[in-house]
Amino acid sequence: MRRFIGAFFLTAFVFGPGSQARADDSKDAKAILDKAISALGGEEKLAAVKTATWKSKGKISIGGNDSDFTAQSTAQGLDRYRGEFEGDFGGNKVSGVTVVNGDKGWRKFADNNMELDKEGVASEKLRSIYLQVIPITILPLKGNDFKVETAGEEKVGDKPALAVKATGPDGKDFKIFFDKESGLPVKLTAKVVGFMGEEFTQDTSLGGYKDFAGIKKATKIVYNRDGEKFMDIEVTEFKVVDKVDPKTFDKPE
Repeated sequence: MRRFIGAFFLTAFVFGPGSQARADDSKDAKAILDKAISALGGEEKLAAVKTATWKSKGKISIGGNDSDFTAQSTAQGLDRYRGEFEGDFGGNKVSGVTVVNGDKGWRKFADNNMELDKEGVASEKLRSIYLQVIPITILPLKGNDFKVETAGEEKVGDKPALAVKATGPDGKDFKIFFDKESGLPVKLTAKVVGFMGEEFTQDTSLGGYKDFAGIKKATKIVYNRDGEKFMDIEVTEFKVVDKVDPKTFDKPE
C-alpha cells in the first residue's frame, strides 16, 4: 500500500503540473492567435477565405546574382495550391509551375516535369502552403490539425514580437511571430528544402500590410535562407474567389 501511495504521488507530481503547464501554454498561444485574427479582419471575414489568388513581382538571389520574376499563386484550403513564375535569369527566360493537390504534387521547371514523392509533397506544403497561406487568416492554427504552443518573445526589426510554434498533421513545424502591439504576423521561421534537396533555415519577414476588401494582407515579403537574402517580393494583387477551374490543381502540362 505504501508503495502504491508513493507511486500515485510521484505520478501526480510528474504528470499533473506538466499537463496543466501545457494546457496553459496552449491557451496563451490561442490568445495570441485570436488577437492576430482580429487584426487581420476578424474571424467572420477570414472564415470566408476558402480560395484565394494573388500576384506578385520581385527579385530572387542565386549565387550572388539578382534576377527579376513575376508570380501568380492560387490556394484552396491547405491541400490545394498552384504557383507559377516567369523570370529572366542571365538573359534566359525561364518559367516554372508547382502544384499540390491533396497527397499528390508536381513541379515543372522549363521542360522538366516531375512528380513529387510523399516527402516532397510534405515539404512543398510547408514551403508553399503553410508559410504562405496560414499568415493570411491564421484560422487553421486554431483547428485540431495543428498543435500550437508559445515560443517566447524577441524583437523583429525594432519591435517586440510574440512567437507561436505550430506543428502540422504531417509533423512539419514552424514558428510564426506576431507584433506584440498590433497582433499582425511579422515573421516566420522554418526548416525548408530547396529544389535541389538542400535544407535551409528560412526566415520570412512580413510587412507593408494593405487592406483588400476588409482583409489585411502583407505585401512586402522578404525571404532569407541561412542568413542570406533569397527573395524580395511585392504582392501586387490579392483576391478571395468563390471558385476556380478544377483543372487548376491538375498535373502541369
